[in-house]
Amino acid sequence: MTIGNLHELEGQQVGLTDWMVVTQSRIDLFADATDDRQWIHLDRERAENDSPYGTTIAHGFLTLSLLSHLSKNILPVDGVTMRVNYGLNKVRFPAAVRVDSRVRGRFVLSSVKEFFGATGSGADITLAATIELDGAEKPCCVAEWIIRYYR
Repeated sequence: MTIGNLHELEGQQVGLTDWMVVTQSRIDLFADATDDRQWIHLDRERAENDSPYGTTIAHGFLTLSLLSHLSKNILPVDGVTMRVNYGLNKVRFPAAVRVDSRVRGRFVLSSVKEFFGATGSGADITLAATIELDGAEKPCCVAEWIIRYYR
């Protein structure tokens, strides 16, 4: 697959990842990195007693940040020298990720827009990204995500 023929995949699922477990250790590290130490993420005892989830939950932004990890192998493109996160158009968190839940990514290639300019050439791809939660009716994250591929 090259940037020039990515258009052939528009509208198609381009990735479904393996499941991964969201551990308390990962949640704790994210809390440390972001200084978001709300009790619903870190205090299991209080979360068991006072939260509607019955346990600690992952930060929504932690869940969103997993997109990079989950997508790393989904769409290999020959001739790409660099791939960067270009932004998000929409993000929602329909379901909470309880500690020790399993999540996986599902990716559909929505659009491809090639660019040519002073800083290089390549394509902006838009993915309909869904992070699914094992055993749940609703996903835990849905996003319209733009990734820039440079030639």
